[in-house]
Amino acid sequence: MNKNELIASVASRTGLSKVAAGQAVEATFDSIVDALKSGIEVKIVGFGNFLVTERAASEGRNPRTGEAMQIGPVKTPKFRAGKVLKETVNV
Repeated sequence: MNKNELIASVASRTGLSKVAAGQAVEATFDSIVDALKSGIEVKIVGFGNFLVTERAASEGRNPRTGEAMQIGPVKTPKFRAGKVLKETVNV
């Protein structure tokens, strides 16, 4: 399912127009992103948790030259599925 299909599904389930459903979906995504940017974990009971983890700096190699190089720390968004979602998918 892509974003447009998600918007169409929300519109049909709620009776909203596609424009209003699109605004609701966008607002939801924007709210999740803003919270993650601020370092806040987003917990949606029955669905899952969105969080940001940080990978430590490490040493890598330049594939062209083989030269060692330092790779800086990176923040990565993650999603952990909740118990209800896992159970529903594994029926």
